[in-house]
Amino acid sequence: MRAVIALIAMLSSLLLFVCLLWLTADGSLSARSWEEEAKSATDVTPKGLRKLRSPLTFVQLATQTENRTTLKNAIYQLQQASKCKEMQDNIWSSSIKKKRYSEDYYLQIVTKIQNCTWKRRPEEYTKFRLELASCCDAVHNFIASQNNTPLGSNMSYEVDNKKTILITEDIFRMLPESPPLLGYPFKHCAVVGNGGILKNSSCGAEIDHSDFVFRCNLPPTTGSVSKDVGNKTSLVTVNPSIIAQKYNKLNEKKVTFLENIASYGNAFLLLPAFSFKSNTAASFKVYHTLQEFRAKQRAIFFHPRYLKSLAQFWRTKGVKAYRLSSGFMIASAAIELCENVKLYGFWPFSKTTEEMPISHHYYDNQLPKPGFHAMPKEYNQILQLHGKGILKLQFGKCDSD
Repeated sequence: MRAVIALIAMLSSLLLFVCLLWLTADGSLSARSWEEEAKSATDVTPKGLRKLRSPLTFVQLATQTENRTTLKNAIYQLQQASKCKEMQDNIWSSSIKKKRYSEDYYLQIVTKIQNCTWKRRPEEYTKFRLELASCCDAVHNFIASQNNTPLGSNMSYEVDNKKTILITEDIFRMLPESPPLLGYPFKHCAVVGNGGILKNSSCGAEIDHSDFVFRCNLPPTTGSVSKDVGNKTSLVTVNPSIIAQKYNKLNEKKVTFLENIASYGNAFLLLPAFSFKSNTAASFKVYHTLQEFRAKQRAIFFHPRYLKSLAQFWRTKGVKAYRLSSGFMIASAAIELCENVKLYGFWPFSKTTEEMPISHHYYDNQLPKPGFHAMPKEYNQILQLHGKGILKLQFGKCDSD
């Protein structure tokens, strides 16, 4: 009995081996055409019926169908990629000629771009990063430090460039010894704008998962908005006008200010102390308040040379404004400081692509001063960077899972 069982097992193994050889030989694309295979599969002669009863026939047909479907999908994806590139090239070339930009014009562009699958392009990223580094060098010049701001030197302001400030011992001591953003280059960075497009976006968890999170102008991150904008903050810019208007230049509302910024943890507070002469006192007051109360946050200052170089860089690309927006400055710096950059809440329009009205910010509808920033022109550049695979721009909602 044992011998019989052993013989059956041996024959089964041999049969399995033969089947595997057959599959290996015939599992790839056959030299015969699909029509021949179909004809063979529907052959009703006795020979054909015997072949049809073999399970291997269905395996062969299924394998060939799968291979052909994969090939068709690959061809379709290549065609779509080619169409998207052609579409984007046409958009960029036509937008350069255009002097005025309507909201509807941009929304049409965004709708088309949304239908194209985004793909990071390392070669484009490296090329643009080097271009930025050669002009601006965010790694060494983004933040004013003792390394790039000599004691006793006269620093020119960014915008009030005919005015200078003497770097005294007191000012020099405020500056970090070297660029303070440790961990460069950061793997994944989120640059979070304050656009109303973030409302009900469910992007909070994705933002918080980033290695470094940039925010702009002390936005709210606690309470119900956190599910859309996240809580994590590594660096947040501070407009001195907020310090003057909301906190009375920190003359009476220091405690309120400290309570409000507590939600940012040990983030850097980045101020444009050397952009306008009028910014200096308020920016220094923030620094001294943090020191006085031994707050977790640390005040640092934009280097005016970096901001001037960056403005000149973008001016050559058509962004000619009185001053770049904070979000655009930070996004530019992030490209140099991070390996992967994703932008959230960058949406300078009053409605969505579905014609739904949205507020200017996710927390209010206060509009910027007209003519101060060139938002449509900046957004055009951001769309180009997205289209080239240099950074990724989040449109609308994030995946909630």
